[in-house]
Amino acid sequence: MNMRKGVSLLLALSWILVLTCPIGISAQTDRFSGRTITGTVYFVGGRPAGRSLPFTLIVNRLSTNDEVSQLNAALQSGGQDELMRVLSRVTAGRIQIGSNVGVPANAIIATQEGDRTKLTVLYERNLRFAELRYGTRSENYRFGYAEMYIGRGGNEGMLIPAAQVSLKDGNTWVVEDFGTFPARLMGLQVRGKSRVG
Repeated sequence: MNMRKGVSLLLALSWILVLTCPIGISAQTDRFSGRTITGTVYFVGGRPAGRSLPFTLIVNRLSTNDEVSQLNAALQSGGQDELMRVLSRVTAGRIQIGSNVGVPANAIIATQEGDRTKLTVLYERNLRFAELRYGTRSENYRFGYAEMYIGRGGNEGMLIPAAQVSLKDGNTWVVEDFGTFPARLMGLQVRGKSRVG
């Protein structure tokens, strides 16, 4: 494989992430309710490339299996518009990037993957005035998306500040990043005491 093909393949893989939608939430993974996850977000590409900011996820509760099913059904029946309508009616916590007050983390989904817990966060991002005023392409990327791996082997993850979400084969979320590369979440620490158990 020559260098040019290798770079093209890498860019194609970074644009679209295919994720199996979590279905089961066990009591073990619910140890995150009432806790806060802090760390650093490092931007790899785009306008803020090379910049790092504080990251905070406040977990009030985990999304239920029923809520996850509703999100899947919304994507299946009405695409992103229906997903946004359903998502905007629920909240599971708060996500903060930098020193601002952040936005509601509408869905926080936990699944167990071996010795680690995967937390998937989907939220309605704030559209900037310029995006709405000038009808930029980023206006179509209305969601924020993050996934974190917590447990043995280190806590890390990634963040997509502007994403599109679609559904494939009924239970697989396809998340497309507006930028070239997702931002990295590093040095994640779980703080506080769980309200569960």
